[in-house]
Amino acid sequence: MLMRTDPFREFDRITQRLLENGRPAVMPMDAYRENDDFVVHFDLPGVSPESIDLEVERNVLTVKAERPGLRREGLELIVNERPSGTFSRQVFLGDTLDTDRITANYADGVLTLRIPVAEQSKARKIVVGHDAGREQASIKA
Repeated sequence: MLMRTDPFREFDRITQRLLENGRPAVMPMDAYRENDDFVVHFDLPGVSPESIDLEVERNVLTVKAERPGLRREGLELIVNERPSGTFSRQVFLGDTLDTDRITANYADGVLTLRIPVAEQSKARKIVVGHDAGREQASIKA
């Protein structure tokens, strides 16, 4: 399983909106399984790769990124709808994932993470053996 429900998530979002002048800090994501990997995409347009911070603690993946705002001296804003500031999102990872082997790539404003399924959690075939000598012995008896 990739994510679990966090009952306090909505409270965190409301607080974040209040602290950022009513503007939500958005980090939309898609997640899916592809063969033996879970793949997660985060939309982070306009973010410098150097500002992206990934951290895994236990089974919680935290993604933080920063997009600078347009506010500077001598600039008269006419329209300012694009969110800026620090963006943060947590993803709760299942125990079946190998968090030591996560890979990350940032291209075209999309951060892509690949999280492998742990070897001990992968489906595997179990060979059923038989002893021909025992079968014959029990049949003869």
